[in-house]
Amino acid sequence: MANKDLRAWIDEIEAAGELTRISGAEREKEIGGIVDLLMRKMTNPAVLFDAVPGFDANYRVLANILCSTPRVNLAVGLPAEAPPIDLVQYWRRYMADPPLVAPKPVNGGPVLENLAEGEAVNLEKFPTPRWHELDGGYYIGTAAMVVMKDPDSDWINCGIYRVQSHDARTASVMISSGKQGGMILKKYHERGEPCPVAVVAGMHPAFFMIAGTEMPHGKSEFEYAGGILGEAIEVINGPTTGLPIPADAEIAFEGLIHPGDTVLEGPLGEWTGYYAGGANQEPAIRVTTLMHRNDPILVGAIPAVPPNDNTFFRGFSRSGMVWSQLEAAGIPEVKGVWTHEAGGGRMWLTVAIRQMYPGHSKQAGFIASQCHAGAYANRWVIVVDDDIDPANMNDVVWAMCTRCDPREGVDVLNGCWSTRLDPMAYGEDDPRNSRVVVDACIPYRRKASFPVMARSSPELDAEIRAKWGKDLPPGA
Repeated sequence: MANKDLRAWIDEIEAAGELTRISGAEREKEIGGIVDLLMRKMTNPAVLFDAVPGFDANYRVLANILCSTPRVNLAVGLPAEAPPIDLVQYWRRYMADPPLVAPKPVNGGPVLENLAEGEAVNLEKFPTPRWHELDGGYYIGTAAMVVMKDPDSDWINCGIYRVQSHDARTASVMISSGKQGGMILKKYHERGEPCPVAVVAGMHPAFFMIAGTEMPHGKSEFEYAGGILGEAIEVINGPTTGLPIPADAEIAFEGLIHPGDTVLEGPLGEWTGYYAGGANQEPAIRVTTLMHRNDPILVGAIPAVPPNDNTFFRGFSRSGMVWSQLEAAGIPEVKGVWTHEAGGGRMWLTVAIRQMYPGHSKQAGFIASQCHAGAYANRWVIVVDDDIDPANMNDVVWAMCTRCDPREGVDVLNGCWSTRLDPMAYGEDDPRNSRVVVDACIPYRRKASFPVMARSSPELDAEIRAKWGKDLPPGA
């Protein structure tokens, strides 16, 4: 069972040697600068900042939360030392038959230890950093969960959208086109009604992973998170909106987004590695209620040039989800899926299959490129044989170079689902992209006659390791 409470998870990652503490870093440049340096290394600790100059010394900032495999493992209840493939298989199994657990309403919780309403609300009391030097302001929401309710049903939707803090009682939210939160917001505004919203800016990372991944339409992320944690999520009803808020959240606020009410938002250095979104008028959240725990922890997952904390975990979750959706679509013999971190966990997807019939590889590639978990902002889909490790880029590129004839093996799909955070769609009101599906499998008609691979057999590998393992480097 994973930890339900953020602070218990922090204790676990610290015990695993996955946390460092820094006191006295200021919020304008130093916190963001430290995090940026840490994220450039593939093995690095999470960092908990306190004593931020100009703020209550006990108001803390946690960042670089999921930029390592052990920390992602602990967030879903796996052993810290579990290998990456275990995480992919975890998400594959989880999405194939998710153990949904409905949330449990309660009358109170730690998030209500401090409650302010109306003019007493002050978002500026928190040491929200300027995460990048050129950011247009302070982003209280980079790992924040935005909670909305569909006006036509009981569906509660939670999404990870960037949230900027503008003044004591004003925030903004930027939602890319096609996202479920944007669809809900549009429904309210088309009726001339304000959209109620709650923002949770400090929570267990299981919420961040679930809310930041494409869940099926009409399904509540609270139920998926309960399945990960192995117990019902205890929630309070927001005092103003009635929206569910995790009872043990660190920081949460709620308010209304009125039709036509916007503020200038951005820019923010984004997960693609660019300031691709620019500064634009975005929906304003007029905050009515602010609540937080004693000694609150603001959680950040900072988008930047990959690898970054906003995308690293997605290499596991999205791979498992695409795998599950391929199988649900009837694609047989899928042997592996990997979304490479260099593409921000979205823009490069490799699928390994054991070919069973002519056209099998094309079918797998096209469906992977357009299934819900694989479609958003994708750019490259590579299909390889099952003797290729999809997570090993040397193997993948070798297969592309030796098994793909571009005349038959490369297809370009146009008009696909993208985002204006995509630098190639920068400035477009209707962001769409093209994507390439590469069939890097041995042509099915040539399977029997294709040249034999110049590599030792598995039997010889085992024999050599048994006799000479002590002389070989670790992992050989």
